[in-house]
Amino acid sequence: MIVVTGGAGFIGSNLVHALNDRGISDVIVVDDLTDGIKFRNIADAQIADYIDKSNFLDWLVEFGSDQVNAVFHLGACSATTEWDGRYMLENNFQYSKELFHLCQAFSIPLIYASSAAVYGTGTDFQEHIGTERPLNVYGYSKALFDQYVDRQRPSAKSQVAGLRYFNVYGPRESHKGSMASVAFHHHAQLKSTGVVKLFEGSDGYADGEQCRDFVYVADVVDVNLWLLDHPEVSGVFNCGTGRAEPFNAIARTVTEYFGTGKIQYIPFPDDLVGSYQSYTCADMSRLRQAGYSGEFRSVAQGVSDYMKWLG
Repeated sequence: MIVVTGGAGFIGSNLVHALNDRGISDVIVVDDLTDGIKFRNIADAQIADYIDKSNFLDWLVEFGSDQVNAVFHLGACSATTEWDGRYMLENNFQYSKELFHLCQAFSIPLIYASSAAVYGTGTDFQEHIGTERPLNVYGYSKALFDQYVDRQRPSAKSQVAGLRYFNVYGPRESHKGSMASVAFHHHAQLKSTGVVKLFEGSDGYADGEQCRDFVYVADVVDVNLWLLDHPEVSGVFNCGTGRAEPFNAIARTVTEYFGTGKIQYIPFPDDLVGSYQSYTCADMSRLRQAGYSGEFRSVAQGVSDYMKWLG
């Protein structure tokens, strides 16, 4: 049995479908469906059971030792604009710590979601634990857990692997609203107005030329499944493409895919000044050294695949 926390969310639901594609339906989805719209992400998936987040740790104590083969921990508050630190740390740090210790007690592999938000405005995108520079409390919560796990890992009884996701985009993210990817919003904007919008220049970058490492969700899922297949691999790893591409590349791909539309640049929001990552690029050497050889789509490839899925 495989557990996916956040299994009705963006990356989690794609992972559940990928497990199904492997012929695995003995999957437990753990989530909080207060936002019931997320059910659509797993309505066509084959799962063994659904457990509310508030009941999961107790369930794991009762059944985990002899039923669960691995836990993918993708559940979290992922809103980078959320500044309630108490709420964020309770969800992303304390809950994750408790899950980690239960997995260790039962020798269950744990593969969890970290984030490139830990790097903040830093320019070194290597996985040096303890040197993170987060710009928001979300990034801080992820850095804190990475640091905690790193201290515990020398005595770990089973696999514990964290993936620092860069800018993930792709199917099943519509429930994220304003936190959905630029590609998703560009599709919606193009369909409704014929205009896709990007921020004007900031931090020395020209209009729309701020660069991020954009990674397609299917490629992210492949890394997760590789870790499942290699329980001997532990550590914290970047999960991006190793390429920084401008936001303009997304806008161009969307408009060229549909053969219509124009790009409009809007003023950079005052509330993002000082808390915005204008450049990210994953250093993928640690994951490659661990043995991962999969390819990652470029923006042109991934966004085109996504536009085909969105229709």
